[in-house]
Parts: sequence; C-alpha cells; structure tokens
Amino acid sequence: MIIGIPKEIKDNEKRIALSPSGVRELVTAGHKLIVEKDGGEGIGYSDQRYVEAGAEIAADAQEVFAKAELIVKVKEPQAQEVELFREGQILFSYLHLAAEEELTRSLLKKNIVAISYETVMDQNKSLPLLKPMSEVAGRLATQVGASTLQKNYGGKGVLLGGVTGVPAANVTVIGGGAVGYNAAEVASGMGANVTILDKSIKRIEELNNIFDGRVRSYYCTEDLLEKYVVNADLLVGAVLVPGAAAPKLVSEELIRKMSPASVVVDVAIDQGGCFATSKPTTHSNPTYEVGGVVHYCVTNMPAAASRTATRALENATIPYVLKLANLGYQEAFASDRGFLQGLNIYKDKVTIESVANQFSLDYLDPNQVV
Repeated sequence: MIIGIPKEIKDNEKRIALSPSGVRELVTAGHKLIVEKDGGEGIGYSDQRYVEAGAEIAADAQEVFAKAELIVKVKEPQAQEVELFREGQILFSYLHLAAEEELTRSLLKKNIVAISYETVMDQNKSLPLLKPMSEVAGRLATQVGASTLQKNYGGKGVLLGGVTGVPAANVTVIGGGAVGYNAAEVASGMGANVTILDKSIKRIEELNNIFDGRVRSYYCTEDLLEKYVVNADLLVGAVLVPGAAAPKLVSEELIRKMSPASVVVDVAIDQGGCFATSKPTTHSNPTYEVGGVVHYCVTNMPAAASRTATRALENATIPYVLKLANLGYQEAFASDRGFLQGLNIYKDKVTIESVANQFSLDYLDPNQVV
C-alpha cells in the first residue's frame, strides 16, 4: 500500500506520524512511504534520514495526498487538508470529532474512511492509541501548570513543591485515568499536595495502592469537588468519555471562587473541555483569564514534547498501520473488532453514535462495514 505522511500544520504542531524508524518498519514490510518535505524537522530528523529509511520525499502536501491510499497523521485535518482528500481514501489520525462539528461535516462530504486513534480499543476495552499521548499530556499538564503559576507567567507566584518552612502548592486532578495519574505522579514528585477526584471506586483503590499515601484519591462528590477546586493552586482536568464530548464538571461559579492567579489546565479540551470556562487555545497564545484564574487549554499539548510524543505514538500505531496496509480496512476490522471501534466516518455516514446524535447526522453501525 502507498502510505502518505504529511507535515502537520496545526499551530505549533511539531510532531509527525512516523519517525524514520517507523518508516523503516513499514518499508521493510513491503509498503511505499511518501513523507512531505521537512515533515520531520520538528522532531530533529532531516529528509535525508527519511530517505535512508526508504521513504520518498514529496514536495508538498498536495503530492502526498495525490499519491497515497492511506494518510497517517497526528492531529485532525485542517481545512486546507480536508480539501485534498480523494473519495475512498483512508485517514488514520486523532480526530476528536465530538468537539469538531465543522470538521465532521466536511469529512463526510469527501466520502473517505476515517479511523480515529482515540476510539480504537484493545482486548481489555482500554484505548491503546490514546494512552501514549495521555501519558505525555498528563505529565506536561503539571509542567506547564507549575510554570504558569510563576508570577512572570501570570500566576500567583507559588512554587509547586514549596521550600523549607513554606507550604507546598495544592494540586487537584479531576479524573484518575492515564492523564490524571501522570499529572499526579509528576506533581507529587515535585513535592506538591496532590488530590485526585474520580467516580470509580475500583480506580480509587488502584490509585491509593500505587501512590501509597503520597497522593490522596477520593470519590468525587459535589461537596469534595467544590472543596478541592476552590482550594487548588493548580487544577487539572483529566476527564474522558471515549468518542463523546467531555462533561462540564466544574461550573464557572466554582472557577470564580478560586483564589486570584490560580491556574487551571484542561487536558480534556480536545473533547470540548471539562470546565465551563474552557475554550481552545494554541501554543502561540496558550492562556487567558476568567475571574482572575489563568486558563491553559492548548488542544495539542504533546506537541511541546514532539520528539518523545512522536516515538511514543508510533510505537502504539505501527501495528495498526501494518494491519491496515497488509489487509485493507475491511479485513483489518474483521480480524480485530477493537480496531473497528476506531472507525468514525465511513463515506457519508458517521459511525460513532454519540457524535451522530450530537450533530444530528446519519448514523451507520460500524458492524455493517465488515
């Protein structure tokens, strides 16, 4: 199969779908790789490294899309990329359609097959292609939160771990999944007072065993939510509903009760955000204030750690790219029903029921594709 890797064009998106190492894996399996010129510069790899791995270098995105049968990306296609798709082409990328009505409708008009990393499931019903970026984003959430708390970045001038004789900062993490765990781990390692709020008793037990007292994990009641949001110096939103918009768990009223120059980082912003005051931002202009509280809501946070993130992502995606390229999407889905869960758009139909309902679009049961 001919596989195209375009250069990412979202604001400050430095990742790329495959490093030269990943390209070599696919070329060795007998597939043709076309990589857009300078696509790997954001992770420190020259075009020559891709050529040495066996790729052909395309002059621009138009050439990549014109030649490839399968387009593999990191982030959702931007408007100018959507125009380049051909009918029947396969897209494999993060999509987050629940927060992207315009993109959803545009892709439907192109009659392509769109498979989204974040809804692919494995045998344990977990999300193997979302997990690596959740790990990166969770760790980054604490890093950027800690720096944004600095006075020179608009924060209250609090050091996350405190110092001798001065209390550490209070960090509240809403959601105890991969994002929340990694955010809490880094915050705890920096010496902060960390609390995780979650709705799963089983997960709370797991977190209590993992952290062994270093981090407090509680069942998220309205009383505890208010207490730990209001008292937080840094609040991290780490809530996920696979394939659907994130629930708005924290009201604007509650945000406005936080002390001035506190910081909130909404990692769920890809899915619309879990704070009522959240709105998408970019690495070029990452923060804004509501009620004196600094909000960091960058929709592609892992781009800041582009090299690490690219390698982590391709480690997870390569087996699926190989399956698509070797078998075609129908056989690949038939052989792996968890992979079928990644199908979001099939030609002119949406195959994620929650998205179809949210935007009043035609729904197609993905099982009918196989």
